[in-house]
This record gives sequence, C-alpha cells and structure tokens, in this order.
Amino acid sequence: MIRATRLLLFLVASTIATATYGQHRRRSFSTDTPMVHDPVMAYEDSTYHLFSTGMGIQHMTSKDRKTWTMAPTPVMTVIPQWTRDSVPGFQQHVWAPDVIRWHGRWWMGYSCSTFGKNGSAIGLLSTHSLSAPIWNDEGCIVTSREKRDQWNAIDPCFIIDDNDQPWMAWGSFWDGIQLIRLDTTMHVAQGEKPRTIARRYALGCKNQAPNPTSKFAGTNAIEAPFIYKHGGWYYLFVAWDYCCRGSKSNYRVAVGRSKTVDGPYLDRDGVDMREGGGTLFMEGDKKQFEAAGHCAAYTLHGEDIFICHGYSIAHKGASILIQRPIRWTTDGWPTL
Repeated sequence: MIRATRLLLFLVASTIATATYGQHRRRSFSTDTPMVHDPVMAYEDSTYHLFSTGMGIQHMTSKDRKTWTMAPTPVMTVIPQWTRDSVPGFQQHVWAPDVIRWHGRWWMGYSCSTFGKNGSAIGLLSTHSLSAPIWNDEGCIVTSREKRDQWNAIDPCFIIDDNDQPWMAWGSFWDGIQLIRLDTTMHVAQGEKPRTIARRYALGCKNQAPNPTSKFAGTNAIEAPFIYKHGGWYYLFVAWDYCCRGSKSNYRVAVGRSKTVDGPYLDRDGVDMREGGGTLFMEGDKKQFEAAGHCAAYTLHGEDIFICHGYSIAHKGASILIQRPIRWTTDGWPTL
C-alpha cells in the first residue's frame, strides 16, 4: 500500500510545500560551534552538508568544516501524513537522518518515533542534488509496532557492499541493532527479514544496569549504528548507554568489525557484538564533553574522519558537533 500511494503522497506534499514554504523559513546564521544531535555529513560541489535531528531535519552547510551556516528551511517543509498515521504521537521532530549517494541520487532515511517507545517508522527521501534539493517522499522503509516487534525502527544507516548491494542497519534498545538487505528502490528486498547484529548485553545477562530514561525500552542500551568500509573490513560503530540527558548523559561509542557486511561483527577481543561485544572507541573526556555518541565516519579528500555529537561541559550539557581524524593501528583498528 505504501509504495502504491507514494506518487500521490509526493504530488500532494509538493503542492502543500510550495504553498507553505515561507512558513518554514527560519533565521540563517553562521557558527563555528554547531549545536546538533545525531549528525551525518555529505559532500557535493565543494560544499559540506550537515544533517541532524530537528524540526523537519536540521540542515547546515560549510565550505571548510569550520564555519557552518544554518539553512533557512529544514529538509522537510512538509511532514508526510503517513508518518503520523504510522506512529501515534509523532508530529514534526524528525530524528537521526542518514544520507548516502547511490546510483546518481541522494537518499535520506529518517526516523519517526516518540521517546522510549518502539512504535516507530523509518521514512525515505530522495533528490538529485543537495545544492538545490527537491526532496521526493519515497514512503516508508520499515515500521515497528509495540507488542509486535522486538526491535525499534529508528536510527537508519545505509551501506553499499562490494557487490553494489544496498543494506540498512538501524535500531535502538529492545533486541538491539538490526540489518536488512534493500532492493534498487532502497526499500526492503522481497522476502528479507531483520537480523540482529549487535546487543548491549548478551541474551540472558543478569548484570544489566537499570534504564534511567524509560520504563518501556528496557536495558539493552545500544543504538545509532554506522557501518564504515575500510581496508577490507566493515566496521560497525554503535552508541552505548544513554543520550538526551544533557550533562547526565553517559553516551559512548563502541566498535566491532566483520569481513562481510552481514557479520558477525567481533570486537578486538574476538567477542561477537550479538553477545554484548564491542571495543570502546570514544567516550566523554570529562573536560570538554561529559559524553559523546551517535556517530558517522567518512573518507573525504583522502582523510578518514569521525563525527558525532558531544554533551558539552562548557555549554552546560548542550550537544554540539565533534569532528576528529581517524588513525589506524597496525592490526587495522580505528583510533582517534
């Protein structure tokens, strides 16, 4: 049903967007300390584009990754009605986008949810250019339902394997990080089912820290996957523990790797990430940042870079952009 109505939704949304565009304009400003949550990055025509959680998805641009300018409009000037129909309580605050260039188009996944619950959906947009984008509504990729699914459809991450095959990882809490194969339209391939590739704790583990943020989500505190290919390995970065609590956040990043995109992903000690494995990669230094997480990694102009948001001590727990170069150990593990 979703695919059959995609064109109609797009035509209606485009008409409304044209009529209401001015209502979504906001003050454009520049800063060297962008406040972001769940950042991802793209590069096109000498411009860096930074997308993050916000009303309609926040969008910033930069020529040098030092000074960032807020776009006057969000990515989504109109939120498709199907998102509200699919996710009770969802309105305009769109979480955790991911963006990737594939087969001549930019594809963006985004999350529709409410805090602490797994009645969620991951939507899809596409455009041919980031410089003057007209984002097409491509409908829904996956949904999760409370009491039906043991996973949560938020925090999408796209990865293209060595055979030009697209995949999507996603997930938060419940049964952890999920992975599924996509088709050429960037929707779930026929017959595919989600598979768990990482958990915060192994199944049956009794030494789990309590969840201070939600009585619904449980204690499997893992989310925000990002898969990055380097040197013959797929590296799975995940966020452990708890975000969104300002200076009380204890978010941190762990990593594992696999020779194949669908795993298994093992940490530096050989522990499977499905069994609670993961090598700590980054955490708050308690000087600049109380905590840090929800990351992405890229190779741009010959440099491997890592980005995430960190809860700034100087800014009283506000989440701001962190950028760091990635270095590699002799045995092929990333370090900052």
